[in-house]
Amino acid sequence: MSALISRLNASDPDFQAQLKTLLHVDAAQDDSIEAATAGILANVREHGDAALLDYTRQFDRVDAKTVAELEIDPAVWQQALNNLPLDQRKALEAAADRVRQYHLKQRQESWSYVEADGTRLGQQITPLDRAGLYVPGGKAAYPSSVLMNAIPAKVAGVSVLTMVTPTPDGTQNPLVLAAAAISGVDRIYAIGGAQAVGALAYGTETITAVDKIVGPGNAYVAAAKRRVFGVVGIDMIAGPSEILIICDGQTPADWIAMDLFSQAEHDELAQAILLCPDADYLDAVAASIARLLPTMPRATIIATSLKNRGALIKVASLEEACEISNQIAPEHLEVSVVDPEALLPLLRHAGAIFMGRHSSESLGDYCAGPNHVLPTSRTARFSSPLGVYDFQKRSSIIHVSSAGAQTMGAIADTLAMGEGLQAHAQSARYRMQDQSGND
Repeated sequence: MSALISRLNASDPDFQAQLKTLLHVDAAQDDSIEAATAGILANVREHGDAALLDYTRQFDRVDAKTVAELEIDPAVWQQALNNLPLDQRKALEAAADRVRQYHLKQRQESWSYVEADGTRLGQQITPLDRAGLYVPGGKAAYPSSVLMNAIPAKVAGVSVLTMVTPTPDGTQNPLVLAAAAISGVDRIYAIGGAQAVGALAYGTETITAVDKIVGPGNAYVAAAKRRVFGVVGIDMIAGPSEILIICDGQTPADWIAMDLFSQAEHDELAQAILLCPDADYLDAVAASIARLLPTMPRATIIATSLKNRGALIKVASLEEACEISNQIAPEHLEVSVVDPEALLPLLRHAGAIFMGRHSSESLGDYCAGPNHVLPTSRTARFSSPLGVYDFQKRSSIIHVSSAGAQTMGAIADTLAMGEGLQAHAQSARYRMQDQSGND
């Protein structure tokens, strides 16, 4: 059993060094991928539709004469939805409704206040005009990701949401198209890879440039998003999936083992960690892992993930577990204890916190309601889940009254002169000299 997953003890003198090694992921960028991506983006920026058609022919083996031919008609999305088995359609619609209801709570409204002298200050909240959604195609197709990215954008009020998804050999994924129909996507193009990111960022003769690009993709897509950031906004550069579980030793061991599997099955670099003060319980979970692993269709991936990046960690207390969790800042954090509310104030850094024994991370992936696009690789220390706020922007409102110009003008005059910016100072003085009272 010990060979399947590492066993650590937080009281060991070298624990911090062991933890650092466990958490380390080689973030070195592949030079060949970076070079290829740079070339693709430059080509799309310069040649537009022609480059898109060339790359789609080369990578997806789809020979189209125009990019307009690569747009998927909304009637096709609706037909995909209509053709779904009833249980799948109901599940997709129920998940979409829960995601929509949760994100409606996130909408921010404009606000302002008026000072005693009549000056009004505030903030105007407006949606992005256009957003782009990248959706992987082929076998790696996740309709849940369509819901999680598209619904917040439409709740925010984004006018045009353009989805791009590759269709290798012309194969369209019906679940993805059905999810788009439910989520309010406006246009879909059958293009993928770095070239699709370039088209969304720079625009082509057919595809209008967007303001922000969201959605997961392969290494080329991630590299492209990094490169176009600044021209457009992006959601995040996601790393391997992660789960950290804090358990008091009273949850059925099979439940916890399967929760660890639920992240480990994503890929070999995914990370699954359990923190518990009960050594006997860690033994029980290790036994569950050994017994259940052979029954899993993705057993090889799970085994590699657990062996290389997984751990069962003995802690002195649940409080110490919270301290270690904050250090790790996991993407998904399960608090599987008798009183999770008591620990919540101690938990500062996590993408999503699943409270109690029945709150499995898998429910958050599909239908709980909160977004499953979460910060990874310790970025939860300073970033948040994808939400409506990612598709809204804030403009400061400053309406200074004549009286306010006298008070603030004197302050600005003094500070501007201190910085040697005479035009700033004079600009403020002009308003101080105007006693008309006209605002």
